[in-house]
Amino acid sequence: MTRPRRTLVNPSDTPYYHVIGRCVRQAYLCGRDHFSGKDYKHRRQWILERLALLSRAFTVDVCAYAVMSNHYHLVVKLNPGKTESLSDESVMERWALLFALPLRLVRYRQGLITSDAEARTAREAIACLRERLGDLAWFMRCLNEYIARRANTEDGCTGRFWEGRYKSQALLDEAALLTCMSYVDLNPIRAGVANAPEASEFTSIEQRIRNTGRAGGSPSGNDHHPAVPLLAFTQMEDLTAPDHLPFTFQDYLELVDWTGRHIREGKQGAIPAETPPILTRLGIDAEHYRKTQHRSRSAFGIAMGCIHSLKRTARNLGQSYIHGMNEARRLFRLRPT
Repeated sequence: MTRPRRTLVNPSDTPYYHVIGRCVRQAYLCGRDHFSGKDYKHRRQWILERLALLSRAFTVDVCAYAVMSNHYHLVVKLNPGKTESLSDESVMERWALLFALPLRLVRYRQGLITSDAEARTAREAIACLRERLGDLAWFMRCLNEYIARRANTEDGCTGRFWEGRYKSQALLDEAALLTCMSYVDLNPIRAGVANAPEASEFTSIEQRIRNTGRAGGSPSGNDHHPAVPLLAFTQMEDLTAPDHLPFTFQDYLELVDWTGRHIREGKQGAIPAETPPILTRLGIDAEHYRKTQHRSRSAFGIAMGCIHSLKRTARNLGQSYIHGMNEARRLFRLRPT
């Protein structure tokens, strides 16, 4: 049964979400179309450029991304506290990056308000914009609608570009976040279009590797692809640092490299002794983690996490079961020491 999106995206449950957008009929509208022979790869640049702009406007952090030929993946973090702390001026400045401000807000910024009623109306409008700047639905709307309009203009046509608004999956704990981020970053390797993380174009892992020495997340860009501002990894001495991912870039890089070697065809042997220690620390079964990298979205449904997290989410939804519980028991069965 389809649920209202507001029940699926709740920052009080988790700030982290896996988001997927697919082209209509899964056509290769961002890659080389096998039927027409046209190459639309440049549209992936559009998505990165738009993500870079949206990251400046919204209080939504991008943790990971992968832009493929007919779909894209994002892992994002919502920041309700940051949204609430924005000044009125900052709210208007951020919104103006994307849209023209209403006349009453232009007058408000210029100090031309002449009545209490007009000032109250302006403040109400700012409150509405503030809410939107922290909202995942508005973030995705500003991404997908822009790309669809631009692509339709280029093609001289109308109609759908994306098969739907977007699909979201709540990441309920650190183990789920780590598993999903690596799943997203390894998309090109899984699809057979790249053979190493550093060669995986249009992914956050390639961007982070390119920016090694810049805290694993600061944007620098290059001559080929725009840099998307990425949520930085933390340092080993402070794994609970706010506004950082809860693990180190070195740990993550080792895990992605290790996983990528096992995803490649003919490399599905036994788990080696060099299993990254982060799996143990987060209580993730190495063998099932490797298998899950082939089917992360289908193995779980509206949420991913340990069995206790999924049970809590099910109770909040008034259910006794949600898809993925059996997988959670296998994947997250270990306990960190």
